[in-house]
Amino acid sequence: MAFTVKHLNSLTEVAVNHSASDIHIRTDEPPCLRIRGDLVPIQTKDFKLKDVVDLAKILSKIDAEESVELTDLNEKDGSFEIENTCRLRFNIFVYNQQLGVILRIINSKVPTIESLGFSSIIKKIALQRRGLILVTGATGSGKSTTLAAMISYINRKRHTHIITIEDPVEYIYTQDQSRITQREIGIDTPSFASALRAALRQDPDIILIGEMRDKETISIALKAAETGHVVLSTVHTTDAVRTVGRIISMFPEGEQEDVRKRLADNLYATISQRMLKGIKKSTLCIAQEIMITSPGVKECIEGVQNIHRLSTIISKGRGKSGNQSQTFDQHIMDLYQADKISKEVALEAATSGADFIQKLLVEE
Repeated sequence: MAFTVKHLNSLTEVAVNHSASDIHIRTDEPPCLRIRGDLVPIQTKDFKLKDVVDLAKILSKIDAEESVELTDLNEKDGSFEIENTCRLRFNIFVYNQQLGVILRIINSKVPTIESLGFSSIIKKIALQRRGLILVTGATGSGKSTTLAAMISYINRKRHTHIITIEDPVEYIYTQDQSRITQREIGIDTPSFASALRAALRQDPDIILIGEMRDKETISIALKAAETGHVVLSTVHTTDAVRTVGRIISMFPEGEQEDVRKRLADNLYATISQRMLKGIKKSTLCIAQEIMITSPGVKECIEGVQNIHRLSTIISKGRGKSGNQSQTFDQHIMDLYQADKISKEVALEAATSGADFIQKLLVEE
């Protein structure tokens, strides 16, 4: 019996009902759901190779009767709409002459900053009129969700032209106060770099780049920020220190001094994220390190001060004269005191468990 769209709809519905973030499908194994960070197998029959091939054809919009080789399906990315349920971001891959599919579940409803429980500073960052804003974190830390919430907020508050360059397009926005142009790599444009170059000629106010993957994309993004645009993007780094280091290291040594200066002048903020298990069953919380660029931050980026001073500078953002920056540990403490995460989760996630315990004793 062939695997059909109806079967995909049923599988996706089970995942959504269990608040899963991803569905893992591999040949000769039962499907697994990622729930609160853990992979949980579904109590059902194993997927045979034909089932996975049928699924891959559905996702890739290949006719069910068309003959395909595994190599035809390898390393395919894209998105797929499950009507009235959600969108799926998929990756199809070959391993050991078998076929696998990973499905990321994307809520059809665009999240809001309020629904995510984020600090009001995220709204202030979203409404900046120029500069580079980076959302960073490991895979599955909610970077795309945060960017979507920020775009949604801008859409409600400003009359702008927003261009998104994504691989693939994830959330679909309904235009409100802004005009939104969404472009997908491989369908609407061949690459991030070419789309970004074209975007500068399309009268944008805000440009969202799904991911800054290479030197060329970073260079054009910096140019866009320098010419008065807001540029939002993601980087696969865990905190501000590593984000700055990663961007600079993308360039040859002879260009790094210039890149440091350009980055110091144009980086407005970094929002680094970690996904933590919440106290309530099936809930997750996002802990954020927020760095808003200040004179001290600029000196660290330029190399005048040691880059590792960033953590100390960020921690002072909570003071009376601070700019509302916050460290991971400060936000983790907030989540713990609000009974959103347990002490065990807080201690495990804190940068220094010993320091966190000392802070707990002071607070208590």
